[in-house]
Amino acid sequence: MRDIYSNRLHKIIPGGAHTYSRGDDQFPSNAPSILERGEGAYVFSPEGDKYLDYGMGLRSVNIGYGNKEIADACYEEILKGNNLTRASMTELKAAELLCEIIPSVEMVKFAKHGSAVTTAAVKLARAYTGRKMVVVPFEHPFFSYDDWFIGSTQLTRGTVQEVSDLTLKFNYNNIDSLKALFEKYPNQIAAVMLEAATTVEPKANFLQEVQSLCKENGTVFIIDEMITGFRWHLQGAQTYYGIEPDLCTFGKAMANGFAVAALAGKREIMQIGGILEEGAERIFLTSTTHGAEMSALGAFIKTMEILKRDQVVKHFWDYGTKLVSGMNKISMELGIQDHFYVEGYPCSPNYVTKDKEANISLAMRTLFAQEMLEKKVMMPYIAVSYSHQEAELDMTLSAAKHSLSIYKKALESGLDEYLKSPVIKPVFRKYN
Repeated sequence: MRDIYSNRLHKIIPGGAHTYSRGDDQFPSNAPSILERGEGAYVFSPEGDKYLDYGMGLRSVNIGYGNKEIADACYEEILKGNNLTRASMTELKAAELLCEIIPSVEMVKFAKHGSAVTTAAVKLARAYTGRKMVVVPFEHPFFSYDDWFIGSTQLTRGTVQEVSDLTLKFNYNNIDSLKALFEKYPNQIAAVMLEAATTVEPKANFLQEVQSLCKENGTVFIIDEMITGFRWHLQGAQTYYGIEPDLCTFGKAMANGFAVAALAGKREIMQIGGILEEGAERIFLTSTTHGAEMSALGAFIKTMEILKRDQVVKHFWDYGTKLVSGMNKISMELGIQDHFYVEGYPCSPNYVTKDKEANISLAMRTLFAQEMLEKKVMMPYIAVSYSHQEAELDMTLSAAKHSLSIYKKALESGLDEYLKSPVIKPVFRKYN
């Protein structure tokens, strides 16, 4: 049942939140429907209930909620005026910093969210190549809410089919499926966009093969680093895997929760969005009033400083390794390791929930999350921050021991006695 806050939210906000991943249908019913504030790795309800959080602002908060250094850096920029009539010194410094950090990046355009920059990357690739088609993997669930991508999923209502028909799909880790598209549509593919990795690692030099195919076919190679950026490696997954994209996009963990996203890449392609080439046909790339907001870019600059100084990326890997090992050990001790396990990269782990027949189960996922919440741990997925330290690890493993004990009982005798919540639903589904 929805509470008073949830009713108020749904009355005035479609979906009850400004991101579908924050919706009521993504959490068990014992999760707080609204939050008052965050501190470190914890969030607080208006009533003062405290939860250890693993959502971390949809993976955007990589240092910790309310970090004073970052907040102060943001505030200093606000006092400078925050948003000026011409380009600011802050946006110049931020752009130079990103180019300094990421080896493949020679130019950058900032924006406020990921969909804006992935769509800009597609537009830029089409302008550069004079082609229309874009290729993405079936397995990667989200690149943009714009028609070119979301219309290629089952969520087609309100989209223009003629636009989304130009988006083709292949299978991640299956280079032959990509080769087949290049053979079927010669000289028609403007770009291949993919995440370097999700929970599945690239096999047999897959990413290098994609890069080579793109180069051979005159296609723009785009890596979306929304999740991998500043988590896999300070210089992104592209450095971790030894690839060099033509364009790349960043967001989420750039600025510890402040709204910054970036389209970045090679000068040869990026400069098409410029104004200095006399007589050249223009492309209206991105043009956002708030894209270079100084407060958020100040937060980005300070976040990068902290990432380097405190070896934050190393902490993600170290903490994640302990968390994965600890949770899997509990599952194994209970004899349910074939029904619950944590997989993926330690810097960005993923837990898998299966039913008695070993089929992926959202009902069992709901039960696990429900019981973690009973112990004040909110784990819709696992996003590690620098604020997750030893005390948080101990609390998490204690909660997991409780939750997985209930999980085992539900496997043995059914969910009816234990699941007290509607089953969570996929974000990307055709019908409510």
